[in-house]
Amino acid sequence: MSLGASNTEYVNARVRSRRAKLFDDEDYRKLVRMGPSGIARFMEESEYEREINELGARFSGVDLIEYTLNRNLAKHFQDLLEWAEGDLYDLIARYLRKFDVWNLKTIVRGIYTDTAAEEIRTDLIRAGELDDRTIDRLLEVDSIEDAVEILDGTIYYEPLSAGLEEFEETGTLVPLENALDREFYEHLLDDLGRPQEGPEAKYVEFLQAEIDFRNARNALRLARSGADLDPATYYIEGGVLFDESDLNRLVTDYDELVDHIAENKRYGDRLAGALDRLRDADSLIQFEHALDAALLEYADTLSSIYPVSVSAVLSYILAKEREVENIRAIARGREVGLSENEIEEELVIL
Repeated sequence: MSLGASNTEYVNARVRSRRAKLFDDEDYRKLVRMGPSGIARFMEESEYEREINELGARFSGVDLIEYTLNRNLAKHFQDLLEWAEGDLYDLIARYLRKFDVWNLKTIVRGIYTDTAAEEIRTDLIRAGELDDRTIDRLLEVDSIEDAVEILDGTIYYEPLSAGLEEFEETGTLVPLENALDREFYEHLLDDLGRPQEGPEAKYVEFLQAEIDFRNARNALRLARSGADLDPATYYIEGGVLFDESDLNRLVTDYDELVDHIAENKRYGDRLAGALDRLRDADSLIQFEHALDAALLEYADTLSSIYPVSVSAVLSYILAKEREVENIRAIARGREVGLSENEIEEELVIL
């Protein structure tokens, strides 16, 4: 695949402008001292102004913040697709399918727990390829089987259909969620080959890193769960850090898992600080936040090597996602009465 037909310089110029408006550490320090209404007012004075004003008549408190964040995130990523041309569009679009997976998981979990459609809708981020009509139809059904049937004709139908039998046997959502993750991650690299240098090589390298860190996250979750589960069920192909035998071995030893990442030349040479945070993590959530920070740091490194490439766009996507997740964590934490220190532990900041 060649990026020759793409308008990469133009899109990256727009992305640099958007990235400059992201919240910084000082903004987060201000937000953790505010209640939901104060957070909403702070957001109104930022680039979230339009969404706050449009939604303020219908929602308040954390609901207003949630809807604002999701609508703003979707708008920014839809803008990326409107700006991009040629092969650059394809590269961005395939990565943004992660939000189709997010939405489908959210809907399936909502159906499973008998959650009201409006509550499910709050958590949806309409930045993928599934159209609004399909998503709205999914919100109307009462069974997971019916939801899967609605997806007939999409890339998600076959993997979810294959996971239905195990779901019915176990009564857990793990087979369905794994099917969605694999569909997304294992097709990220379709038709890209293995370029050795240039912007395309860095794009592939970033995608491999995301797959590697997903496998590391799954390995630790399995190790911490103590459940008798087959690690191969969770393994995602396409990365460079693990094969199935590695995952089977490392799932039982947290320290060896971190050492395995550190010993890999690609990550160990570039992520010394992030790996220190992984070693210091004393809980699953701290480890996962450290992985998120490591992926952000890695994406930033790649975008600095090839500033006029899709790597810079992917780095921005991750940074914008993290801003939204941080604001959401602060708002939810304040709503339930967490202390400032407890909220800060939920944030991912480089």
